[in-house]
Amino acid sequence: MSGPWFTGDASALAAAIVRGEVSATQAMQRTLSAIEATNSTLNAVCLVRPDLARQGAADCDAELAACRDDAARVELLRRKPFFGVPLLLKDVGPASAHPELPSRMGSRAFGADGIAWPVRGTLTERYLAAGFVPFGRTTSPEMGVSASTEALAYGGPTRNPWHTAYSAGGSSGGAAAATAAGVVTMAHANDGAGSIRIPASACGLIGLKPSRGLMPVGPLVGEGWGGLAIDHVVSRSVRDCAIALDCTSGADPGAPYAAPARETPFAAALRSPAKSLRIGLCNRFFEGDAVHPEVAAAVAAFAASLQQLGHLVDEATLDFGTLDVVRPVMEVIVTGTAMLLDGFAAQRGRPLTPDELEPAVWSALQIGRARSGGDYLRALNELHGLGRRMGRFHERFDLLLTPTLAEPPAVLGRFAMTNPDFMDYRLGPQGLWRYSPFTPLANATGAPAISLPVGRSSAGLPIGAMLAAPLGGDALLLRVATQWEATTPQRELIAPASRS
Repeated sequence: MSGPWFTGDASALAAAIVRGEVSATQAMQRTLSAIEATNSTLNAVCLVRPDLARQGAADCDAELAACRDDAARVELLRRKPFFGVPLLLKDVGPASAHPELPSRMGSRAFGADGIAWPVRGTLTERYLAAGFVPFGRTTSPEMGVSASTEALAYGGPTRNPWHTAYSAGGSSGGAAAATAAGVVTMAHANDGAGSIRIPASACGLIGLKPSRGLMPVGPLVGEGWGGLAIDHVVSRSVRDCAIALDCTSGADPGAPYAAPARETPFAAALRSPAKSLRIGLCNRFFEGDAVHPEVAAAVAAFAASLQQLGHLVDEATLDFGTLDVVRPVMEVIVTGTAMLLDGFAAQRGRPLTPDELEPAVWSALQIGRARSGGDYLRALNELHGLGRRMGRFHERFDLLLTPTLAEPPAVLGRFAMTNPDFMDYRLGPQGLWRYSPFTPLANATGAPAISLPVGRSSAGLPIGAMLAAPLGGDALLLRVATQWEATTPQRELIAPASRS
């Protein structure tokens, strides 16, 4: 693998383009070259449309050339803070629909050409309005239902750029691997049970799951997975995370609900330091089991740094177990997966067959089909109950601090979707819930949560810590993340040359 062509964040790249230090065309060409140099190793990018990429970049260069003076260029960057920045969209989800960028959902069922989207998603439109140049898609596990990106549809696993024998996480594994490797400065991602935060943790990035209803998902659907899923990005910096939220957040027409309104832009909120907060630390499984000692040590050190910043961190316990969270989340996910797959089969006019889906996903389809409307509503009721319990928790604590993952990134193959029982794959003794026990809670309740890269394992792999706030507390999380980021100026943004 060659070294990164740009080591700053997306905001810095946009500023460099507007200043004329590099053209949008040059930035895109270097990005395309980086994909060509790295993808045989990482397998992070599953679709590239060079013509779309070059035309979008050329349009940006023409728009910049039309600026008559420095004031016009400053105004252009103000209106389009990611002007000319190449952007990869995840291969899962209708929010990022783009007619020229079809999606395969990580599945062989959708064929080599994938789903041809009829319109652009509202989120895609907002990315374009912010100045991004979308040009390709990143890998995901099949249907986005795993915490490791190892889809057969892409011919092999997506590898972690910090160490290629390990997982980049999931389901936004390709987005995180491409960003951490320096291929792009930021990538679109989405999160239904941790799919932004898990790969952010595994690859050493910033990963915010926004509050439910904060991001657009239309016009093709009203919500994802019963409100569990939401879109945003993985990024190298907190400011990129915040500015991207400013550019894209807000309910779109016909949205079923919206997050609490914010008073100031998220980027502006970063300039106001967080007051002294009460933070509840849960550095063990909710049941009390120990997490991996290297993870526990990294999270404890992060907690100590928060105390040095003036926050009050106390041990906390939750009045429910991990499976109390993960089980109803999985019930909703299998139902949503069955709905999507059966809808696709009806549209194409022939049923799905086991050879088109990986064993765990075929099982999820059968389980989802067997669930009744009452089963689905009971699962939603359990999720709402968790929201009430976390409401009581936040009467005592402003934030909840946990590890993002219970272990450092997993060895590839451990969570390949070969298990013919999806519920055992997720909830069994060796299931994913032991690897990712903490992230589904924020999806269950709709709360915002952010993963920050706070340590390294003995193998040199990133370790993340996660902060969660009440619904609408996105700006508060970003403020605390900014405080932390300011104390770690030497943090490596991009993985070194990968080791096999």
